[in-house]
Amino acid sequence: MKTFPPQRIVCLTEETVETLYLLGEQDRIVGVSGFAVRPKGVRKEKPRVSAFTSADIPKVLALEPDLVLTFSDLQADIAAALIRAGVAVMAYNQRDIAGTLTMIRHLGATVGQADRAAQLADHYAQRLSTIAARAEGLPRPIVYFEEWDDPMITGIGWVSELIEIAGGRDAFPELAREDSARDRIVTSDAVIAAAPDVILASWCGKKVRPEKIAGRPGWEAIPAVRHGRIVEIKSPLILQPGPAALTDGLDAVLDAINTSRRGRD
Repeated sequence: MKTFPPQRIVCLTEETVETLYLLGEQDRIVGVSGFAVRPKGVRKEKPRVSAFTSADIPKVLALEPDLVLTFSDLQADIAAALIRAGVAVMAYNQRDIAGTLTMIRHLGATVGQADRAAQLADHYAQRLSTIAARAEGLPRPIVYFEEWDDPMITGIGWVSELIEIAGGRDAFPELAREDSARDRIVTSDAVIAAAPDVILASWCGKKVRPEKIAGRPGWEAIPAVRHGRIVEIKSPLILQPGPAALTDGLDAVLDAINTSRRGRD
């Protein structure tokens, strides 16, 4: 890293963009992912230089960043190309809530905002604890979260944790521990057997079609389908392991679960 704190940062995923804005350090951002939508208007304020698994390397280099932030093994080739070009790269790989809070603290320290980042992380941790405490003793509906429809992929670690915090029971908690999407593929028969009370769907940037879910063979037997409890959660709210998931994403899960409980009354 040429300078500390870094003055010119490129963020190739959304969660680091939102974190830097929340820390008041948005002026350091000189380039973002095309998927960055939080805060509203960020793609008009900052140059877009990447998708998720691809990036315009010459465009990134032209911005003369002293730090590029990436996420997960899916951006490993991008990170390698930038490292070979002499750019400092920080690759985050958080897959659970604890890792997300650690990312916030680490990124804050990197930009000279360790105290503010610690306060933000502590605020989120307290909020999660408060919401979890409210759910104690209440009925816990079974929730199937669908991250993709073909093949059907169930939710990753932090999504499963949010379901539990909100007062639900993840239909496939054992699969949530698998980082790779291909290891979280489920069969139609498995979902039917799980008999979820709520189906949450976020098809990774593609619009969810509840009628398509409800029309799958045999799914009319599923309580969530019978009672019309198929809810879309927009992917920027839940599939980015950052502030959005801990706030608006969790709130969307909580609302779906509470609606399910009211339907039982």
